[in-house]
Amino acid sequence: MLLPMSKTHLHGNGFLLAVLLIPLCFPFSMADSSDPLKLTFNGPAKHWTDAIPIGNGRLGAMVWGGVDTEILQLNEDTLWTGIPADYTNSDAPVALREVRKLVDDGKYAEATEAAVKLSGKPSDVYQLLGDIKLEFDDSHQLYISETYRRELDLNTATARVKYSVGDVEFTREHFASSPDQAIITKISASKPGSLSFIVSMDSKLHHSSRVIDGQNLIMLQGSCRGVRIPPKMDLDEHPKGIQYSAVLSLQVSDGSGVVHDLNEKKLKVNGSDWAILRLVASSSFKGPFTNPSLSGKDPSSESLATMEKIKNMSYQDLYARHLNDYQSLFHRVSLHLSKSSKNESSSTSSGGKEGRVASTAARVKSFKIDEDPSMIELLFQYSRYLLISCSRPGTQVANLQGIWNKNIEPAWDGAPHLNINLQMNYWPALPCNLRECQEPLFDFTNFLSVNGRKTAKVNYEASGWVAHQVSDIWAKSSPDRGQAVWALWPMGGAWLCTHLWEHYTYTMDKNFLKNKAYPLMEGCTSFLLDWLIEGKDGYLETNPSTSPEHMFIAPDGKPASVSYSTTMDIAIIKEVFSSIVSAAEILGKSKDAIINKVRMAQSRLLPYKIARDGSLMEWALDFEDREVHHRHVSHLFGLYPGHTITVEKTPNVSKAADNTLHKRGEEGPGWSTAWKIALWARLQNSEHAYQMVKHLFDLVDPDHESDYEGGLYSNLFTAHPPFQIDANFGFSAAIAEMLVQSSMNDLYLLPALPRDVWPYGCVKGLKARGGLTVNVCWTGGDLNEVGVWSSEQISLTTLHYRGTKVAANLTSGKVYTFNKLLKCVGTYSLPK
Repeated sequence: MLLPMSKTHLHGNGFLLAVLLIPLCFPFSMADSSDPLKLTFNGPAKHWTDAIPIGNGRLGAMVWGGVDTEILQLNEDTLWTGIPADYTNSDAPVALREVRKLVDDGKYAEATEAAVKLSGKPSDVYQLLGDIKLEFDDSHQLYISETYRRELDLNTATARVKYSVGDVEFTREHFASSPDQAIITKISASKPGSLSFIVSMDSKLHHSSRVIDGQNLIMLQGSCRGVRIPPKMDLDEHPKGIQYSAVLSLQVSDGSGVVHDLNEKKLKVNGSDWAILRLVASSSFKGPFTNPSLSGKDPSSESLATMEKIKNMSYQDLYARHLNDYQSLFHRVSLHLSKSSKNESSSTSSGGKEGRVASTAARVKSFKIDEDPSMIELLFQYSRYLLISCSRPGTQVANLQGIWNKNIEPAWDGAPHLNINLQMNYWPALPCNLRECQEPLFDFTNFLSVNGRKTAKVNYEASGWVAHQVSDIWAKSSPDRGQAVWALWPMGGAWLCTHLWEHYTYTMDKNFLKNKAYPLMEGCTSFLLDWLIEGKDGYLETNPSTSPEHMFIAPDGKPASVSYSTTMDIAIIKEVFSSIVSAAEILGKSKDAIINKVRMAQSRLLPYKIARDGSLMEWALDFEDREVHHRHVSHLFGLYPGHTITVEKTPNVSKAADNTLHKRGEEGPGWSTAWKIALWARLQNSEHAYQMVKHLFDLVDPDHESDYEGGLYSNLFTAHPPFQIDANFGFSAAIAEMLVQSSMNDLYLLPALPRDVWPYGCVKGLKARGGLTVNVCWTGGDLNEVGVWSSEQISLTTLHYRGTKVAANLTSGKVYTFNKLLKCVGTYSLPK
């Protein structure tokens, strides 16, 4: 049976950590694991994607680990180009009528060309903060390469660099503290008085830096452009953008270290035992509707005030506060996978414990041969680490690169893209037990709804609110610039609203549903009801309509992207309508006029259609794909993350979805691979789900990244290429989907477990719909034990495993243990 651990494994807000329950019959536990959750490197970073990311949700750094010169490349999540803008187009209604007429006439290529008139301006651009540069004396160039080790410890969210010069070992530790809103570095030497270096700050943005007299502080001040980057324009021609400031403090060991000011720009340390750096930063950003020049915020004063709070705190206290905060989130879930009951590891070299640990890059490279399951554990937990590190309550939403960016002009502007990428960033938040990390998404959705109401009214003469394919820190709600194939997609806000309902289904938080989710869902629904127009055969249709970034060959042989009622449009609308009807029932709003309208509209939405080749139709008509192996699988939204296609309830459509995945193929960027893992998992096809898992393990060479589709960099960042963080998050969500699936009343155990490659395993702390927390262990490829507990007073749940179904009445405060036959073999009360 499953036995409780001590009360110290309880999290203060009522969440149970994953290690609460240890199955006695399972052959290994977390404490026994010989595979620490660490990313390891045997040399300094040569490329940005070799560096180690750390973050506290708002501040981020990339640790390069250089020996004689170290770089910490810094980010702050509010540093963007631009100022608040008008996201409306008064000419759009006329263009809309023109495009609709062309679609009605079957002139799809002409409609596609005319739809450019509906496009808007581009998003603004995510920026960077700057660099901390550490320069060590020339003796460090003579370091002993065999002693070098760089690692990221996921259990402690700490980056470490170690190497030896002669008989002196140098150690650097870096972490980003959320409680104290700072990035902390400790540098130490094993021999007293051996530490000497120069520290300075720099930035690619317009900036200045100076040493503050007598305080061992360096201040970096600067500004972002008030418009997105134009070609070769002088900064003085731009409106004033977001201002920023960063303050770096330097503390050295008492009695040994000496600090000198070099040219009022740098600080030099001589003969110290150790040194501690504290980095804080702030900006003039005060929300998406306030011009930063009028915000009244003084970034320098704010940064100095933050520094004042922490300057006298010891390193030990700072680190303890960081660990307490981070581990209360990270330790909620554990995952252990093994090929055998002995939990063999292949993460070390053939020399055993005395041999040098294989680098993470080497392990990625060998995965297709050794299929080391501990690499799945590592990438799964790395995803959770990254989400904790780039999205916390009160921060900005995780963008296309989370918070980490080295460029003034990052790929795709580093902007949140709403046609898959932003949503995928938050797929693991609920099942992987990080609900708090999703809060920035809901704040962002609320901001979008404000601008989106104006866009809906002016552009489309519709009520409610709308958002399109790309946005930014200013909550841009209008279409992107450019071609309709990507720009014309008014379903971004609707997709985000499905996350609101999902949050309720996992947490059963009625206050959240009433006060935050329902108003946003209601506004979105109002827009969708107005956007739907009378179509053919009595159906309601969306017109114009695109399937994100994919084109078709029209009947006249011309390529086009604009038609009506694409499968994704209708699938998202079905999901939103179903959700708001369910929410209204819970909140006592079932008789509201808008709910009556939704119910009448639901029966008039197009059903799923199966194409001539047996695949699911992507458009309302059976058009020919322009790219058969296109990266997007938008028409499978109803399978995952939606719920309108299921193996049990829609077997014919599920078969068509299966055919679609075969037709699309395996190739595609990292996020496409992650989505396909989840889709195959929903189809309960473990073989193909695992095949896509293997597909992601392709080590990308940054010098030749254009040769790759998807894959992993040496620091386990996922590649489009270039780097996009969405697949990191999609991966953990997909792995969770392989192991546990749920509806409000059903719990599916090991629905897509690849039994041959993960015959032994245990996952603890996953969340399921209906307010459930789940531990599942299996041996020999078969379910061994499952522990389930509910946050609800009384919960009726049906457990499913390999065709067996058992109804279970769960009472809050108790853990229920079931054996492989789904027979309840024990209950006990949770520790208080």
